[in-house]
Amino acid sequence: NCAALASHWWSATANGWNSQAAQPGLAATGGFALALLFGKAMIGPLFAQTAWTNVTFVGSEVRDPGRNLSRALLYGCAVVVVLYVLANVAYIASLRLPEIQNAPQNRIAVAMMRAIFGRPGVLAMAAAIMISTFGCNNGLILAGARVYYAMARDNLFFRKVGTTNRFDVPAFALVVQAAWTTLLTLPRTVIINNQTGAYTFGNVYTQLLEYIVSADLIFYVLLVAAVLILRKKNPAAERPYRTWGYPVVPFVSIALAAVLIVDLACLAPSTSGIGILIVLTGVPAYFLWRTHSPTSL
Repeated sequence: NCAALASHWWSATANGWNSQAAQPGLAATGGFALALLFGKAMIGPLFAQTAWTNVTFVGSEVRDPGRNLSRALLYGCAVVVVLYVLANVAYIASLRLPEIQNAPQNRIAVAMMRAIFGRPGVLAMAAAIMISTFGCNNGLILAGARVYYAMARDNLFFRKVGTTNRFDVPAFALVVQAAWTTLLTLPRTVIINNQTGAYTFGNVYTQLLEYIVSADLIFYVLLVAAVLILRKKNPAAERPYRTWGYPVVPFVSIALAAVLIVDLACLAPSTSGIGILIVLTGVPAYFLWRTHSPTSL
């Protein structure tokens, strides 16, 4: 870190970037500031990986899940990591750091395509984003509904959500998910430019992204911790896949996720902090539901 900070890469005069430019009012300096901001910069990459667990939602419908689920998780995550590393190499090779930092609406890929191909590149990227979005939505919608379906089957949600139609599809769970998703898109944001006084209207997509990453990190901690606990409680349970480096790897995973949770809560309390609070509201909701479960609904 010290070498990086002393180099031209960190020099504000060389590329217009420093810790204050990235996080105005940040009290930390030097290598510690770099570490904090690196954690915040992980929001995008972590968001890209948030669906890595979705394949497990349909585990009961997978043939030989002990073999196929672990392979799907490993290969899927590896492909995403390679693609994102290559994409970032392309960004750095094509754009200067200030152009990356100040890309309009944080659309760095669009800025890169515009710099290389001009207007046709922007249109090509828009088409690629649409294809990616539709594919992503397909997986998220179909897999996400299985969570509410499983909760209802375990008497942790309304019984109707745990039913399937004649095609064995959790149709009502899909309807509930669609209604909730629609509500999340309704809130609007208003940003006022302090210099010009101009108003910019938008939605809460960026804020939702930060909510999601913080919440996901909490569940990753719980997920990995559950492995440690269940292996202790059920030592004789079948284990078709064994974690390499156990138990060091799970503890490292928990520690890194916990550090990122604290980092995001400190640097983005208005979004990540609220996301964490939303997750914590589920604790009393869980116990209230268990003690006063409306099983007739």
